[in-house]
Amino acid sequence: MAIPDYQTLMLPVLSVAAQGETRVPEAAEVIANQLGLTNDEREQMLPSGTQRLLHNRIHWAKFYMTKAGLIMSPKRGLFTASPIGRALLATQPSRIDVETLKTYPAFVAFHEASSAGSGRNDAPAVEAASVSAATPEEQVDAAYSVLTAALKAELLSRILEQTPTFFERVIVDLLVAMGYGGSHESAAMRLGKSGDGGIDGIVDEDRLGLDRIYLQAKRYALGSSVGRPEIQAFVGSLVGLGATKGVFVTTSSFSTPAMEFVRGLQQRIVLIDGARLTELMVEFGVGVRLSRTVEFKRLDEDFFAGDE
Repeated sequence: MAIPDYQTLMLPVLSVAAQGETRVPEAAEVIANQLGLTNDEREQMLPSGTQRLLHNRIHWAKFYMTKAGLIMSPKRGLFTASPIGRALLATQPSRIDVETLKTYPAFVAFHEASSAGSGRNDAPAVEAASVSAATPEEQVDAAYSVLTAALKAELLSRILEQTPTFFERVIVDLLVAMGYGGSHESAAMRLGKSGDGGIDGIVDEDRLGLDRIYLQAKRYALGSSVGRPEIQAFVGSLVGLGATKGVFVTTSSFSTPAMEFVRGLQQRIVLIDGARLTELMVEFGVGVRLSRTVEFKRLDEDFFAGDE
């Protein structure tokens, strides 16, 4: 089953907390057993890879209920249900969510203070964050994914508007940014000037030039694909040169027969389609620039550990 959102987890978290002092990992184990989650679901990470998804959602369920006074923390890392939380459980609620928390003055005060502290223009964002089914980290990851997907699509569109020479330069810039080609000058000199049939360029695999990578670049329109015959021709050229490593780059995609053909080869052939190309461009900063950096801080528990 899918892991419930953090609001749905509020009731199970409070119920576990009412059984005694606990920690997020311990509560997560109990709740995972109650929900019958598989091992893969228990280990599922946030898109950012920084924390287990279930742990993150339990943390935020606990956080918001703490602000409402339903949960209290008697000591570092531990939490338990407060008398107010136990009183709520005694009513046998079918669900606890943000709307439930808004009936508690402490949470209303927290919510109003958060909105005021963020500024009048940010108040709608604070409201949306507190009532969303996604935790703040999930919202950040989702926004990042949407913005990155849009950037990749724009990159590919702009590349297709340019000349084949520009496309070759993109590949040079990318390979050099990734650490191949030795220097930009030597990589640029070789790419597009090989003169060998089926080979568009040669770059050094390392700065000493101990091994070489042979390249083929095809700037195809979206919707088309590179088929097996094109890959076979490329491999034939590699065999004729005694080469064992090749990279085939396209702005479009590769057909299934082409990808299956590569898997059975002795030569090491890497296929880079338009999606992978733009992914690498974003990762290595080619054709893009930093627009905004957002820094998030977390509470330093060691700072508050005292002299224990």
